Amino acid sequence: MKLFVYHAPEQTPADQIPDCAVVIDVLRATTTIATALHYGAEAVQVFSDIDELLAVSADWPAENRIRAGERGGQAVPGCDLGNSPLDYRSQSAVAGKRLFMSTTNGTRALQRVQSAPLVVTAAQINRQAAVDFLLAKEPETVWLLGSGWQGAYALEDTVCAGAIADALPEMTPGNDEAVAAVSLWQQWQASLLTLFQQASHGQRLLRLQGDADLTYCAQSDQLDVLPIQTSPGVLIANPA
Repeated sequence: MKLFVYHAPEQTPADQIPDCAVVIDVLRATTTIATALHYGAEAVQVFSDIDELLAVSADWPAENRIRAGERGGQAVPGCDLGNSPLDYRSQSAVAGKRLFMSTTNGTRALQRVQSAPLVVTAAQINRQAAVDFLLAKEPETVWLLGSGWQGAYALEDTVCAGAIADALPEMTPGNDEAVAAVSLWQQWQASLLTLFQQASHGQRLLRLQGDADLTYCAQSDQLDVLPIQTSPGVLIANPA
């Protein structure tokens, strides 16, 4: 298994696609996606454009949908909820519903790799589920694709990529970023919350009173759900 780490979708090779793409946006899109599916959401459908989200979701009965929009860390007017995973920790709120979602960074990363044969999402909270999936499928090439922040590096996504890579014994690093990600994880695995609090996006969330979100997102291996793409932009809980 040859594994490449990319810090943001803009940094991926324009003319290539992997056998498997693992999209990571720890703060907070992929944490929220895993949480919503764990609590029974029917699917999560992602959009890079809010207007498209509103138009497509209008075809669904209001009682069977949740519109989730976030820009700059805050909820988007006209949507039901923002991007805090804590808002989705309730079966009564999400069970059986489709989550229509657009965020600042994570949904752009998903769009970049949506044509790959296998696309899943991962975060610290479901890290082991992603590892188990890769060990079972054994794809030849894997991209661990961080969502970053508006095209730039994000510590929390890279450390999560390192946490996944470090648990794959037969992994061959495909680029220096993969080696660096593993080193970052090995250095900070016992102090993830402290790392997240120091990260630039963690600082943004703290200014928005997102302390509880950081604490939740810094937990490792709490959910066994793995979101997997079934059609472009649509993710369900991996039935396997």
